[in-house]
Amino acid sequence: MAPPVSTATKREKLVRKHVKAENAADYETALATFQHPRYEYVATDEVHDGAEEVMAHWRELDRAFPDQDIEIVRLHPSDDAVLMEAIARGTHTGSFRGLPPTGRRFEQQFLAIFVFEDEALVCERVYYDVATVLQQLGIAREPTSLTGRLETAASHPLTISRGIVRRVIGR
Repeated sequence: MAPPVSTATKREKLVRKHVKAENAADYETALATFQHPRYEYVATDEVHDGAEEVMAHWRELDRAFPDQDIEIVRLHPSDDAVLMEAIARGTHTGSFRGLPPTGRRFEQQFLAIFVFEDEALVCERVYYDVATVLQQLGIAREPTSLTGRLETAASHPLTISRGIVRRVIGR
């Protein structure tokens, strides 16, 4: 007789199934991994709650980054979640949030917290660095580069002026 499968093992298996389905653009299967579909993107304060919103979110990502792929680096079980260290990669070949396609690739490390109630997946909460993705897509500049400094000076003259004055008067 096989030993009983632990809750942590069941959760990890579900997370792997979820990611595999997303990578295959099999959104019906990915949606079915949730008891209640919900995505929270902490960096942008976005929430996609419910099947329709989550499906619309996936379709938007699929149009903008049709080759997007998520590589699981490591899974960490906890009492009420599975933490996933991962790398997302993709090419910006379609419009995204009004941004025309740049044709550039991105590669972004991120952390996703898959929140469970018992064995039921109820939320995926994602933490990532927005600036890195925008820089890789050519939409934003590294702030310490010459171009980044010039853009900052042009778009924030009052803030820059205050900094210069403080430096001159020693405050």
